[in-house]
Amino acid sequence: MKEIFHRTSIRNYQDKPVETEKIEKMLRAAMAAPSAGNQQPWEFYVVTDKDALKKLAKTSPYAGCTANAPMAFVACYRKNCDMPEYAQIDVSAAVENLLLEADSLGLGAVWLGIAPLTDRMEAVRQVLSMPQELDAFAIIPCGYPVRAGVQQDRYDTNRIHWVKSC
Repeated sequence: MKEIFHRTSIRNYQDKPVETEKIEKMLRAAMAAPSAGNQQPWEFYVVTDKDALKKLAKTSPYAGCTANAPMAFVACYRKNCDMPEYAQIDVSAAVENLLLEADSLGLGAVWLGIAPLTDRMEAVRQVLSMPQELDAFAIIPCGYPVRAGVQQDRYDTNRIHWVKSC
């Protein structure tokens, strides 16, 4: 799958809206992720409102690029799922799927971590008026990239440990 080796973090976007069909494809990809016990704790906010995007940009020192994005996803998780200790892991898999699908659609996106920092999680909750049973996990601004990024090769044989049979 070429997207695994092509996807990069994109923080600068063209002034062009993302089509609803592409947003749905990214959400479908996200929700196709594996989850512990098939609990699927994820929920997603799709934010296209410019005011809300600007407010989200202030919820973390790293979220500034959200202000100029045509849209952003906010990945959340339900706290009352069957195995809450795995909810953030499950949503991580969903976010990665979303990022790979964005790349395959010619879009750029970046994963901005919010959880587990409670002040950032609460700031996002306030911006989106989220119910208490949800926690914000990540902001993913998305749009058509101003320029393509080049992914670095992160393969490192020093980080591989073989356990072989005798």
